[in-house]
Amino acid sequence: MDRVYEIPEEPSVDPVSSLEEDVIRGPNPRFSFPFGILFSTFLYCGEAASALYMVRIYRKNNETFWMTYTFSFFMFSSIMVQLTLIFVHRDLAKDKPLSLFMHLILLGPVIRCLEAMIKYLTLWKKEGQEEPYVSLTRKKMLIDGEEVLIEWEVGHSIRTLAMHRNAYKRMSQIQAFLGSVPQLTYQLYVTLISAEVPLGRAVLMVFSLISVTYGATLCNMLAIQIKYDDYKIRLGPLEVLCITIWRTLEITSRLVILVLFSATLKLKAVPFLVLNFLIILFEPWVKFWRSGAQMPNNIEKNFSRVGTLVVLISVTILYAGINFSCWSALQLRLADRDLVDKGQNWGHMGLHYSVRLGFVIVLCIGSLWGVVLLGSSPRHSLIALQLIIAYLISIGFMLLFFQYLHPLRSLFTHNVVDYLHCVCCHWHHQGRTENSEPSFEAETRQSIV
Repeated sequence: MDRVYEIPEEPSVDPVSSLEEDVIRGPNPRFSFPFGILFSTFLYCGEAASALYMVRIYRKNNETFWMTYTFSFFMFSSIMVQLTLIFVHRDLAKDKPLSLFMHLILLGPVIRCLEAMIKYLTLWKKEGQEEPYVSLTRKKMLIDGEEVLIEWEVGHSIRTLAMHRNAYKRMSQIQAFLGSVPQLTYQLYVTLISAEVPLGRAVLMVFSLISVTYGATLCNMLAIQIKYDDYKIRLGPLEVLCITIWRTLEITSRLVILVLFSATLKLKAVPFLVLNFLIILFEPWVKFWRSGAQMPNNIEKNFSRVGTLVVLISVTILYAGINFSCWSALQLRLADRDLVDKGQNWGHMGLHYSVRLGFVIVLCIGSLWGVVLLGSSPRHSLIALQLIIAYLISIGFMLLFFQYLHPLRSLFTHNVVDYLHCVCCHWHHQGRTENSEPSFEAETRQSIV
């Protein structure tokens, strides 16, 4: 069962006694207005329209190079969005010529949004009526620090609306990291080179930034849902605000310093950036090859080995796109049927942010080197230093979320403070060992004397 349904704050009503296990019978889930679907469709249409407008402006000004890259980023993300919606809804096995045609003209999110709105209005008109087809769903919840198993009935219509929500969540991530990130980075580069910000480009960058921030926030939420699939999870406004600030600072500082590095070193920065992306892209495959495991089967029903390979390649590309701009919050494992590591790996998170912080500092030093040797603008070095501070602040918000605001932090065997305490104790223990060796030798010499 999908995890988008809401349960009232008092789920302890109508208890059902069971001899096998204690199960609390919750009321039927409430359906809410699909704001997320509308917002994702608005971002898709807004970014597409502004990108096509800038393509027209670049063509009018005979700026072929800028036009080609802007159009390529738009087309790649749009095609991946259509394929994502078709894959989630399994349209190839259904007779829906209108939906397939809308996907062919890159307007699939629009027709899907209309379908979701029609489904919501149908549910709203039939509110209070019992559906003939229902299914039982069980989830765990933490109530006063104790795990409680809750069971409730879910109708077919609500399940269909939930499928639309989940499809748009995945679509937003595809659009954000495979389209908006390269588009935003490139438009920032063009702005820095041309030293002007026309209205059309500013609108495109704003849409891209909002899309990236929204996609990164959803990435965190989906990561929590995947890791704790058996639990019903709620994120309050404070938790969402903390994630949004954390992701906004992290992604903005990362992309802007990449742009400054590229604008300073020009073509000399291209091999460095390409190598960075290729390392992220092939890391899961290298681990898969070294493990000696077989390719996972039954990722999806009726999938051949070729289809499974295509899905794994697509997931790897998305994983590389996410990690190129921010932390993915999940570790990809191609040998596992779930494709992800569901453990809370503090070491992996600490290693990622340590390496990324060092990478940011290296880029800052590269910008300073360009100022000294290549005669670039001194403003670039000042901006780079400010971006390092912004990246450190984003790490602070990340630690704040996992230590105090994570919805299931009571399930952690170790939290952030414990991990940092273990690292500090290890360093302190090594220091005491090194300091105790000379004192032991001195005491031995004194005893001999």
